Amino acid sequence: MDNAAQQPRLIEFSRLGDTTIGYLTVAQNSGLPFTVQRVYWTYSVSDEVVRGHHAHKELEQIIFAVSGEIEFTLEDIWGKQTTYYLDKPNVGLYIPRLYWRTIKFSRDAVLLCLASLEYIEEEYIRDYVIFSQLKQMGSK
Repeated sequence: MDNAAQQPRLIEFSRLGDTTIGYLTVAQNSGLPFTVQRVYWTYSVSDEVVRGHHAHKELEQIIFAVSGEIEFTLEDIWGKQTTYYLDKPNVGLYIPRLYWRTIKFSRDAVLLCLASLEYIEEEYIRDYVIFSQLKQMGSK
């Protein structure tokens, strides 16, 4: 994790427009840290539910709260946790590979994800014990 580009971070995307006509924000592969292979969105999540509870072996993501508020708590393989609050549709959270995440939604939140890989179930780490053992194996 010595490369700053491989650290989670908020990325602000430009927005065009104003309050009279609305806004437009664009994400193009040429301006992203990876090439987008999949796009999905999650919505109608109760604010009492905590989602996530997984990491990815190779997948990278940029997550947006296009509506509402979303709280992400990320943990690296060394146990360091950082919490991010998404509440602006033009600000995305870059999540590199090997970060465990938990996600809390406001009642009206819509999560939009740009992902570097198509869906592959074997790419997920869904067992926290296995994730926490990655440090011992020297995985990066």
